[in-house]
Amino acid sequence: MSALILLDYASVLIFALTGALVASRQQLDIVGFAFLACLTAVGGGTLRDVLLDRNPVFWMGNANYILIACAAALLVFVTAHLVESRYRWLLWLDSFALAVAVPAGVSAAMAMSQTPVIVVLMGMVTGCMGGLMRDVVVGEVPLVLKQGELYVSAAFAGALGAVGAARVTDDLLLILGICAVFTWALRAGSLAFGWRLPVYRARPPRV
Repeated sequence: MSALILLDYASVLIFALTGALVASRQQLDIVGFAFLACLTAVGGGTLRDVLLDRNPVFWMGNANYILIACAAALLVFVTAHLVESRYRWLLWLDSFALAVAVPAGVSAAMAMSQTPVIVVLMGMVTGCMGGLMRDVVVGEVPLVLKQGELYVSAAFAGALGAVGAARVTDDLLLILGICAVFTWALRAGSLAFGWRLPVYRARPPRV
C-alpha cells in the first residue's frame, strides 16, 4: 500500500471523527453525523484531486473511504456523551488530522511531478479545506480563521518543509515525516502554548 493511500486513510478517519464531534455539539441526528463526518473527511482531498485532475477522485475509486467516515460517525454518535470536553478533543484531533492531511496533499502533488508552488498549495488545500467546509456548514467561525492561531500557516510551513527536504533527499518517508512534524508542532504549539501570528490593529487616522 502506497504512502499516499495510507495517508488518505488516516486523514479520512481522523477528520471524520472531528466532523462527528462537531455534529454532536450541534445535537444532530445520525444522518447529520454521517454527513458532517464524510464532508470533513473527503472535502480537502476531493478539491485536491479535482485541481490536480486526478481521475477518479480518491474516494470514488475506493468506497472504503466513505465507509470509514460513516463508521467513525457511528462511533462518535454512541460515545460522544462520555467525553467531558468535546471541543478540546475536537481541537486536538483536528491538529493530528492536519498533520496527516498536509503530507497527503504534498505526496499527491509530488507523485504528479508538480512544481514546488503547487506542491505547497496542494498540501494546504488538502489539510485545510475539509475542516473549513465542516465549520461553515454548521455556522461556526472556521478553525482555519481563528484570530491569530497557527493553522493555515502551520500547513504552509509543513508543506514548505517537505519541498525543502525534497531538495536534499529522495526518501519519500523522510520528506513526508518532516512535513507532518513541522505541521503538527506549529499547530500544537498554538493550542498548548498560545503561539499566535500578529493580528491587524486599526489605528486612528492621522490628522
